[in-house]
Amino acid sequence: MKLKSLLILVAIIVSTGCKGPGERNLTEIPVSPIYGTWKLSSAVTITKGDSVSTYPVKGQEMIKIINGTHFSFFRHDVKGGGSEPIYDTGAGTYRLTGDNYTENLQYCNYREWENHSFTFKVTFKGDTLIQKGIERIDSLNINREIVETYVKIK
Repeated sequence: MKLKSLLILVAIIVSTGCKGPGERNLTEIPVSPIYGTWKLSSAVTITKGDSVSTYPVKGQEMIKIINGTHFSFFRHDVKGGGSEPIYDTGAGTYRLTGDNYTENLQYCNYREWENHSFTFKVTFKGDTLIQKGIERIDSLNINREIVETYVKIK
């Protein structure tokens, strides 16, 4: 009886404890639909009821990368600079609760945007992320709604 109990215990240990240092079972890592790399496909800015399409812009690309704790975005011209170089970037932490997504912008090449938070509603439709909310910075007289649509890069 003792031998049978010992064999069962060894089998349990072997089946659950064979992970090497630092290895994790993928089922242990929670995966959120917001995680990944997203390419901006369209953007609209609404100010005092007036809508303006702000993206796509010919000759530019933008991506947003979101992991478990942080986000970052990068926009640049596809010509590698040239006579009108474009490079915008920002990053920080975020919080996602249900469909409420809040970005805490800690780093930005437009330094006056740093240390501001922006709250959005997010929806997912297949490989598409739609982010809609208010950008407001009183000191810059910015108060507008944005709607951005991203497609996940696979």
